[in-house]
Order: sequence, then C-alpha cells, then structure tokens
Amino acid sequence: MSDTGELAAALRQWRERLTPADVGLPAGPRRRTPGLRREEVAQLAGVSVDYVVRLEQDRGPHPSESVLGALSRALRLTPAETTHLFTLAGVPLPGPERVRDTVRPSVLRLLDRMHDLPAMLIGAREDVLAWNPLLAALWGDVSAVPRERRNLLWLQFAGEVRLATDEQGDDSRLELSAVARARAALARYPQDRRLRGIVDELYRTHPRFAELWDARPVEHDRVARKRYDVPGIGPIVLDCDVLEVPRDDQRLIVYSAAPGTEDAEKLDLLRVVGLEVLR
Repeated sequence: MSDTGELAAALRQWRERLTPADVGLPAGPRRRTPGLRREEVAQLAGVSVDYVVRLEQDRGPHPSESVLGALSRALRLTPAETTHLFTLAGVPLPGPERVRDTVRPSVLRLLDRMHDLPAMLIGAREDVLAWNPLLAALWGDVSAVPRERRNLLWLQFAGEVRLATDEQGDDSRLELSAVARARAALARYPQDRRLRGIVDELYRTHPRFAELWDARPVEHDRVARKRYDVPGIGPIVLDCDVLEVPRDDQRLIVYSAAPGTEDAEKLDLLRVVGLEVLR
C-alpha cells in the first residue's frame, strides 16, 4: 500500500540535502533553492520536470519500478532509503531474479572521484545507470537522451550519442559483443519485460541487429581499446577497462590513455574543451 503524502515529503527532503557538486553538476549562478533544483533531479532521473513537481506535491502518477530506481540513483539514496522509497510508493523491490537498477552509494562515490577519466556504470540489461561529466564530454550529452533509450544495446544500433569503434574504425565487433551480452542477460532474467521489449523493437526495426540476433552469439571478444571521433578534438583511442560489481550484476567502465601519448594529450584537451561545452 502506498503513502503518497509521505513519499512527496521524503522526495523533497532528499532533494534538498544534495548540492550540485554531490551529483557532478555545475552550481551555476543565483541559486536560491537549498539543495538540488527539481529541474536537476528531473535531468538526472530522465523524467520531466512536471513529473517531479507533481510527485513532490502529492498529485503525481503512480511511479513505476524503473522510475523509482532512477530517482534513487539521482538522489543518491542509501539501500535503506531505497527500500523506504519503494515501500512508500507501494512497489515491491526487485528480487534476485530481477534486474537491479538501484546503485550502491559507494559505487556512485567511486564514480564521482574519477574526475580525470571518462567512466560510466552499466546495468545487467545494458542500461547506462550513471556517468561522470567527462564521459558526457566524450559521448555527447547523455542526459539529453530519453531515459528509456539510455541503453548500450539500443545506442549501439540506433545511437543518439557518439559510440565507439575499434582502433581501425570498425564497429562490427562491438555490435556482436552487444548482442551476445543481451542474449546472456535474457538467459539470466527471462522475465525482464524491458530487456525483451528492447530486443523485440530492435529486431523489428534494425536488420543488422536481427541478422546478429539470429546468429545466436553466446561469446564475445571484448574490445579493450576503443576509438571515438570527437568534434574539435578528432579521433582518440582509449583503453577500456571493466570493473565488475558482481552482487548487483553491474559493471563500471573506465576509459584511459597511457601517459605521454597523443591520445593522453587529447584526453587532457577533452577535459577542458568538452566540459566547457557541457556547461
């Protein structure tokens, strides 16, 4: 059973205790609101500002599990607070057989400390759960992508940001890897309707995806070095390392370049040019 009045009060309190710096956003001029603005929470969670306003005023729609997970990440809730959030909304927490969309605060803190390297957190169904400003400088504005499309599988075949190729500029290995990971995820979570929906839509609308899906790949050769073509900077090849968060079936992806290389110089330039564009 939900308690929408208490949910509204809790969301306001959790929003007001955060600062833009806590979530990797610039403070900007003339801030009169304590904590984050509703616009900033909406941006981070991938929902409309009006949706956040209505939730905080106890006149909003009944939030779904995916929206609650996005709000939990945006507001940096602890596991206990996330449980309370779901309880107030009257929504069961995901069990072990379901994809976990909530993110541990310790993992978000780790991501926050990676000021000098592009990094992002990916969930089991390939959703981009969190990212730092330098990843947005490398890819483009991730927050501008609708929340339901912030998914590596979708972006690989119907991209709205700059995705990588291998060092030679070929994306076929990355496509094959994405499909193999999606097949593995569906085997682990066969009842996940969102992942099944993404697969079905891509199968209907993108012949290349359908061709690879029908080939039934189950293994993938991870591409350890990836190339991005960034406007104003040019091609940059970065090492790609993956840190597993096994209890949550999530992975932290970090990009770097060897010191003294041309790619390291371009990464330094990206820190200046790319972040200024985002501001």
